[in-house]
Amino acid sequence: MYFAMMGICIGLFVLAWAVVRLWSVPAAVGMCVVAMVIPPVAAMVANRRGPDDRWWDDPSGDPKSDEWWDELDGKKPPRP
Repeated sequence: MYFAMMGICIGLFVLAWAVVRLWSVPAAVGMCVVAMVIPPVAAMVANRRGPDDRWWDDPSGDPKSDEWWDELDGKKPPRP
């Protein structure tokens, strides 16, 4: 998806200044404004996490801390 969005971005820039500017400079500028918004959106789409991607609770290497986080997340029953 990221590469498709970035391809559209580059295509808009090239098309705007190679073809569209010959007929309408405001339209070419508008195309560039749209193309300018695409890279941040593409980065957000590429870096999004799914609901099951639990990257924040990967084991830290500290057994006590990992045990505590597992208890908070409901993975282990509370200690007596």
